Amino acid sequence: MKFYRRLQAVRAISFDLDDTLYANKPIMVNAEAKMLAYFKKHFPQTAIQGEQACRQYWQKFRAQALALTPSLIHDVSALRLKSYHLAIMALGVEHKLALAQAQQALNYFIEQRSDFELPEASKRLLTQLAKIYPLVAITNGNVDFNKLGLPHYFQAIYAPGHGIERKPSVMMFTQACQQLAITPQQLLHVGDCGHADIYGALQAGCQTAWLNRYTVGKPIKVLPHLELTSIEELVLLAQ
Repeated sequence: MKFYRRLQAVRAISFDLDDTLYANKPIMVNAEAKMLAYFKKHFPQTAIQGEQACRQYWQKFRAQALALTPSLIHDVSALRLKSYHLAIMALGVEHKLALAQAQQALNYFIEQRSDFELPEASKRLLTQLAKIYPLVAITNGNVDFNKLGLPHYFQAIYAPGHGIERKPSVMMFTQACQQLAITPQQLLHVGDCGHADIYGALQAGCQTAWLNRYTVGKPIKVLPHLELTSIEELVLLAQ
């Protein structure tokens, strides 16, 4: 654990989820592989020219969805649903049926991307910290919170969509602090992304703990209050 800024009194802790409480990359790689098999089975015409062509077919509609509705950038589930809907309609499927099939595909994706167990180390840490601090989660992702049992550890889970912008917007941080009845400076946010988590939380006036254990390529351009080599180091806050 390295300290870069003086840590003030902490009254609550917020956690990012993906690549903070668990390694998300292998989960997503597996989920995308399952989706490719799903598309080949249910929409075989998209896979006639091979797996790569199939993958490219479905991916290209993400840009189209964003061009039509830029606000979807703040809701990964709604963006994926719109992408699937456009892709299926492009196959000649009627609007309403295409929407139903897109929803089925999205449900399958979320099921696959949530098909893992929260690491025991994360469970132990959250259990210990929850005895002392109110805990909340602030995520840009769309993992199935209930399937992972996350409500057991967190008083609230904040995710973007329905007018709430994704991190690094200050919206979710501000909402969390208001509902916890604390000042932003009394919230310690723990996350892996130098931009979404650290920059975003600092902009909201919160304290920050940067964990870069599971990923690379998410550079940090502003100093956090502290840096963690392992999330388990947070147990020191409970002593």
